[in-house]
Amino acid sequence: MSEPSSSFPASESLSSSIPATAGSPEDRGLSDIARLVDTLIAPSRTFTDIRRSSRWWLPFLVAVALTYIFAYAVQRQVGWMQVFENQIKLSPKAQEQFAALEPAQVSEKKQQAATFTQYSFFAAPLFSLLFAAIAAAVLLATVNFGFGGEATFGRMFAVWMYGTLPLSLKGLLAAIVLFAGMDPEQFNLSNPVGTNLGFYLPSDMSKGLVKFATSLDVMTIWTVVLLVIGCSIIGNIKKSSAAIAVVGWWLLAVLAGTATAVIQG
Repeated sequence: MSEPSSSFPASESLSSSIPATAGSPEDRGLSDIARLVDTLIAPSRTFTDIRRSSRWWLPFLVAVALTYIFAYAVQRQVGWMQVFENQIKLSPKAQEQFAALEPAQVSEKKQQAATFTQYSFFAAPLFSLLFAAIAAAVLLATVNFGFGGEATFGRMFAVWMYGTLPLSLKGLLAAIVLFAGMDPEQFNLSNPVGTNLGFYLPSDMSKGLVKFATSLDVMTIWTVVLLVIGCSIIGNIKKSSAAIAVVGWWLLAVLAGTATAVIQG
């Protein structure tokens, strides 16, 4: 009696009919943590994965956490009243306005401004979501209608959330500097850490020049580069086209901010 010869081929045939990649990590894509890390070290991987899934909640939560850490550092090491007084020192017009007030009025207005600044930090995440939506819509229109891209709003929103991570890290650096012993009277809420040229310029220099130099920030430039990569991948356009879209809007914002600083004196 002969032995059956079809058992192994049958099992091989059955196993070969099952896709080898089913349920593999490649199919599932990157985890949220991997996306977060890759944004900083291998951004193309993160933005390519956004084409599969436009999840954006983790970078948002990280940004919220770092914002509150920075706010705690400011409150603990500087104080909101000192923050506002430092801002007055940087504005000759504000000094003139307060000089014309009675002492009681000065104290009241300073307290109101300090309280407003404090609570603005707590509301910052809500404003950041609104700004992210506007920025994503502007980039979406520019990429799709200006350069024939194929991005969607959800994907572009995720690109913005991941691409702006360096700006959140700047808040963390500022908190570290504050806890390291920075002089509270030298703290500038608008430019809290020396990642740009404007931080090192004297306060009596032209406001327009200081504002322009402040715009040349390492973290901001890093963000611009990430957004260029993200828009290129999500929109399926050339990087040169994405660079024109992103850098163009950034330069426009820089010029507008510089012009405003010149006008305000």
